[in-house]
Amino acid sequence: MKPLAVIGNVNVDLIMGPAAPWPQPGTEIIVDHNELRVGGAAGNTALAWMALGTPFTIAANIGDDQFGRWLQGEFGAYASAWPARPEGTTISVGITHPDGERTFFTTKGHLPHFSLGDTRTMLENSGLAGGYVLLCGSFLTDALTRDYAALFDWLDAQGASVALDTGWPLDGWTEANCAATRAWLGRCRLALMNEIETTTLTGVADPIEAARALKAIMPEGAIVVVKRGPDGAVAIGADGALHEAAAPKVDVIDTIGAGDVFNAGFLDALARQEPLTACLQAGVAIASRAVSTFPRRYDMSHQGDAA
Repeated sequence: MKPLAVIGNVNVDLIMGPAAPWPQPGTEIIVDHNELRVGGAAGNTALAWMALGTPFTIAANIGDDQFGRWLQGEFGAYASAWPARPEGTTISVGITHPDGERTFFTTKGHLPHFSLGDTRTMLENSGLAGGYVLLCGSFLTDALTRDYAALFDWLDAQGASVALDTGWPLDGWTEANCAATRAWLGRCRLALMNEIETTTLTGVADPIEAARALKAIMPEGAIVVVKRGPDGAVAIGADGALHEAAAPKVDVIDTIGAGDVFNAGFLDALARQEPLTACLQAGVAIASRAVSTFPRRYDMSHQGDAA
């Protein structure tokens, strides 16, 4: 199996809902469920890898408070080298809605201070040659993001292929954010984007043609994956061929982190050198399981269980 690593944002998620309609200011509503869990794109991916038994390394940081210590405890030895910042841990409150969508309220916390130096210290002895490094949370890790050019150079020197999933920019897909992302993709061997991100970055309405347009700005032999939620996922392979995987019909509880969990399943299969269609199927299967279970589950052994 090829080496796997993830670099990016780990924070605390408090998920509550469903809520509809949105309450008036000064009022209170009762919701059916709540869950305090590990969050952030890197955190969600790492949790899924742990559930799958996938070997991996992770570079992240935490805040110097009880939430940071809790996060570190959830990951055990994987988090032993995470630096604790003097800021409070970043917390996201996610309010789910009956249609499966969600609204987030997030504090800045520790994430903007995660740095290139932190990353190199944690990964320098990880043996990344020939493997895949997932880079995520790009618009939240300010200090690291400013040094992406140097990070790409360092990962190239390690012999690793970068997979990019930027996440959604806090200020939306402005032209500056689109231009930055396109420049980053020029250094990546793999893009893991959702449908809206792919079409927005390219200005191409059809997601498959948009994926081809993204591939054209990436290095030769790159792979572009488009995550399409209930419609499954598609990919343009290294040779330009189209690959597709359908999603099963499930009763969605919440979609928070679904794309991150897909990334975990997809990359696990890719690191095992499975065919690209099988990689898509693996990502779709584990993501579908995650969004339809409460408390969230990632195993695929009890597909008929009630959530």
